[in-house]
Amino acid sequence: MARSLVHGCVCWARTGLSGPRMDALISGAVGMMKRTVLTSSAVTPASSLRALRFDNRALRCLPVEPGDGQDEDAARSRPVPGFCFSPVHPAPVHSPRVVALSQPALALLGLHLGEDEEEEAALYFSGNRLLPGSQPVAHCYCGHQFGSFAGQLGDGAAMYLGEVINPAGERWEMQLKGAGLTPYSRQADGRKVLRSSIREFLCSEAMFHLGVPTTRAASCVTSDSTVIRDIFYDGHPKKEKCTIVLRVAPTFLRFGSFEIFKPTDEFTGRHGPSVNRNDIRIQMLDYVISTFYPDIQEKYAESKTERNAAFFREITRRTARMAAEWQCVGFCHGVLNTDNMSIVGVTIDYGPFGFLDRYDPEHICNGSDNMGRYAYDKQPEICKWNLGKLAEALVPELPLDLSQKLIEEEYDVEFQKHYLQKMRKKLGLIHLELEEDAKLISDFLDTMNLTGSDFTNTFRVLSKFSGNAGDIDGFLNVIIEQCASVEELKVVFKPKMDPRQLTMMLMLAQSNPQLFALIGSKVNINQELERIAKSEKLEQSSSEDIMNDNKKHWEEWLKKYSARLEKEEQGNAGDGHSLFAEREKIMNSNNPAHILRNYIAQNAIDAAEKGDFTEVRRVLKMLENPYEEDESFCEVSEASPEEPLEAAACRATTVPKIPYNSKPPLWASELCVT
Repeated sequence: MARSLVHGCVCWARTGLSGPRMDALISGAVGMMKRTVLTSSAVTPASSLRALRFDNRALRCLPVEPGDGQDEDAARSRPVPGFCFSPVHPAPVHSPRVVALSQPALALLGLHLGEDEEEEAALYFSGNRLLPGSQPVAHCYCGHQFGSFAGQLGDGAAMYLGEVINPAGERWEMQLKGAGLTPYSRQADGRKVLRSSIREFLCSEAMFHLGVPTTRAASCVTSDSTVIRDIFYDGHPKKEKCTIVLRVAPTFLRFGSFEIFKPTDEFTGRHGPSVNRNDIRIQMLDYVISTFYPDIQEKYAESKTERNAAFFREITRRTARMAAEWQCVGFCHGVLNTDNMSIVGVTIDYGPFGFLDRYDPEHICNGSDNMGRYAYDKQPEICKWNLGKLAEALVPELPLDLSQKLIEEEYDVEFQKHYLQKMRKKLGLIHLELEEDAKLISDFLDTMNLTGSDFTNTFRVLSKFSGNAGDIDGFLNVIIEQCASVEELKVVFKPKMDPRQLTMMLMLAQSNPQLFALIGSKVNINQELERIAKSEKLEQSSSEDIMNDNKKHWEEWLKKYSARLEKEEQGNAGDGHSLFAEREKIMNSNNPAHILRNYIAQNAIDAAEKGDFTEVRRVLKMLENPYEEDESFCEVSEASPEEPLEAAACRATTVPKIPYNSKPPLWASELCVT
C-alpha cells in the first residue's frame, strides 16, 4: 500500500500541479502513508458496501476532462481530445433488483453479501446510488474493428467507478456496464439488456473457474426500466429490461487505449482524438507499467526504451497464453477488435461469444461476422495481428522495428509452448514430451471434425479409455455417442443461400469481380458449395453408414493414442493401474464436465425474462465447479417458449429434459448470437 501511495505522488507530479496545491496533495499522501503503515496489520474485510476503500489511481495519473459529470452536457456524444477519461454519472433505473451475485468475485473486493443485503446491493450495483469514494468516469479509446480503424470509440455503455484496495492490499477496478449514456455512446443509449447481461455475467465467471485469464463479473442487476432493441435488424423491435453488470478487473485499459494517438488512417481517413499528444502516451505507459508491471518498472528504471520493450514482450507472451487457453477450452470470442484486447492479457468484453459444441475449426460464434474474420481457428493469428496494431500505437516510445521483432520472436513460440503443455494434459500425456505429440493432437482434432464430435465431451470421455489396444473395440461405443447424428449434420450443413442467389453470385464473380468483392467473397462461396456437397451426400447416407465411418475414423486414431500411452508406461516405473488413475485425474482436472453452452445460457435467460432468476443462479453454481460431475446439475428446464425467441433464434417448441453435460439438443444449433 505504501508503495502504491508513492506511485500516486509521482502521478500527481506528472499532472503539472505546483505550489500550495501540490504541497497539500503530497502532505496528504504522506499522512495517509503513515496511517497505512500503522494500521496495515489490522486490516479487516469490508463490513459493508459503504466501507470499501477506494484509491482511484488511474484518475490521478491520467488526464480527466474537467467537470463533475452531473451537468446536462456531461453525457453528450462528442470527440474528446486530450483526455483519457470523462466524468459522467450513472442514470437511475426503476426498481433495480439482483438477478445474481458472484460471491467469489465479490470476495476480490473484500465483500460477502447475503440474501438480506441484495436490496442494498441492487441500489449500488445498478448505479442508482454511488459508493463513498467512487468517481464515475467513462474511458476514451479507439480501435480497429473487423480490421478497419474506427476512430474514437470509448466506454459507450460502461463506467469506471473507482479502484478498491481489498484486505490483502490488492487493487481492483470496479466498472458498471449498462449504466447509461456517456460521451462515447454515439448512436446508442448506454444501456444493456437482460439477455446480453446474463450471458456476460455467466461467461466471465465461467472463464475464471475454467482457469482462463479474464475480467470478472460480481453482480447482475435488472430493473423495470426498458429500452427498445431490434436484435436481428429485421424490423421487429421489442422492449427489453435495462440490466447492469458490475465488472471487476485489475484494469479495463486495452490496446485501443493507446490508439487515441493514431494519426490519420490511410484507409478510413479517421484519426485518434489525441493525435500528436505524445505527452499523454508517455503518461499512459508510465501508469500501466508502474501499476501492473511493477517488476519491469523496477528492473529497467534507468532505460525507458528497455522498459517499454520488456513490457511489450510480456504483454505479447500473456496474449499468446490467453489465446492458447481459449483454443484448449473451445472458446470463441466473436469480436476480437483491438478495443477488446486487454493491456494486462485477460479476456475482456463478452459480447457475441460461444463455446464449441460440435468441433468445427471454422466455427463463427458471431452472427454479424459475415466474413468469418473471428472464426475459432483464426483467433491466435488475430491476437497476433492486434499486437501489431498496439506496436504501432506505442511509437515513438517503442521503435516499431523493435516491437515487431518481439512479436515474431515471442508470440508463436509462447502460443505453441502453452498450447502443447495444456493439450498434453488434456490427453493425459504427463510423463513424456515427444515431438510426435503435436501430430497426435492435430489428428485428434481432425478426427473430431470428420465425425462431428462434441469438443468438450470427447476430451472428457477419453479419460475412461484404459490405453490398451485390446480395449479399443469396447471403448468405441463410448466415444461414438459424442459424434453428430445424421439429423444434426443435416441441420449443420443445410445450405444457407437460395440456389438462385448462389447462381447469381457465381456469375457475378466471373463477370464483375470488383462488384462481387463488395457483396461477397470467394471464401463464402466455396464454403456454401462445400455445404451443398455435404448436404447432398448426407441425403444419400443412412445412420448406419455414418456410424460405421465414425467407428473407422476413431479406431484409427485410438490405435495411435494407445501406442503413445504405451510409451508413457515404458518411461515410468509405476504399475499400470496407478498410471491409469493418475492419467484419469489429470485429464479430468483439465477437461471440464460443464461449460456455458448457448442452450444452457438461453434456458436461464428464458426463465429470467419471466422473472425467475433461479436458473441463472443454478447455472452460476455449476460453472463455479466446471471440472466436477455433480448430479444436482443434471437437468435443464423442461420446455422452451411456445413462440420463437427474437432474442436468440427460432427453435422447436418443446425441449425434453437433458443433462447439463450432454451434447446439446438439436434446436441449439439454430441459436444465433449477434
